[in-house]
Amino acid sequence: MTTFATPTSFGALQPRDREFFDRELNAFIPPRVFDAHCHLWLEDEVQFRLPGFSGDVDAKEYMRLIDDLHPGRTQGALFLSFATPTNPEGQHRMNEFVGRETASNSIFRGEFFVRPEDDPEWVRQEVRRLKLHGLKCYHTFSQTKPTWEADIPDFLPERLVKVADEEGWVITLHMVKSRAVADPSNIHWIRHYCERYPNMKLILAHSARSFQPAHNLEGLSQLTGLDNLYFDTSANCEPIAHQAIIRIIGHKKLMYGSDLPISHMRGRSLSAADSFLWIYGDTPVWGEKHQQVHPVLIGLEHLRSVKWACWSERLSDAAVEDIFWNNAAGLLGVSSPKP
Repeated sequence: MTTFATPTSFGALQPRDREFFDRELNAFIPPRVFDAHCHLWLEDEVQFRLPGFSGDVDAKEYMRLIDDLHPGRTQGALFLSFATPTNPEGQHRMNEFVGRETASNSIFRGEFFVRPEDDPEWVRQEVRRLKLHGLKCYHTFSQTKPTWEADIPDFLPERLVKVADEEGWVITLHMVKSRAVADPSNIHWIRHYCERYPNMKLILAHSARSFQPAHNLEGLSQLTGLDNLYFDTSANCEPIAHQAIIRIIGHKKLMYGSDLPISHMRGRSLSAADSFLWIYGDTPVWGEKHQQVHPVLIGLEHLRSVKWACWSERLSDAAVEDIFWNNAAGLLGVSSPKP
């Protein structure tokens, strides 16, 4: 998560963001939203700052910020803990923080950040103690260099998956490698983990990290038939990435996620060649011939990509509600709060 964040890329909500929401999204987003991929943070543990805001982002601040994307509609969230290799102690502080904030309201769920060297029994004990609901890992803790080419077990070893299976936890996985879900190693390990550990639920972040949708079109057909495999849409701005999941795997396995704070940067992900790139508000690409293009929040661009995917697949209103609420709420056992 922190690898995308730069101090100059964030932007407070502006009139053009609200105009974009009213024009593109207001009639599309259902009245109930479960955010299946988002982050809280302690100010001392991150390298970015939101303009005009300082301090920790707890559950209350999350609810305030997320109203920038879908005002008045968020009724549940899965908070993902995180840490950086340069500050291993941050793992403990962040896990404690996420556990405390998750406990503040029954609509929240949380994941425990794990390092590949963590003892499985210690992880079991800590997740139970903090009353969290699963695991979050990240490639930056892999010993493989560069970590962007790490195999999944390099940062999510099988002994941790086994514990998740025994406990019935979810795991959110941001896979890496240049071809993402089209990479044979990623396909092998996803199938192996899901088939051998059926009581574990694996969530592939960022629509299987298919910021280049061609990778989903190539790889997803080799991941069909896995009942415990899910996807969150977080921060992926390419409609065909989501559409491929809907068509090949089924919309019941797709869950909306904002990826706050990435959602509150300006710009978007963009597929190119056999890869992708990110353009941000301060990337010098926004002047085009006769006009200046003004980027909106990534979270709004991402929501529009989900809308286009649902439209292209001709999903019913009920199916759209599944993606935004029912799939994640059902997986995580969250009931809609009473009015």
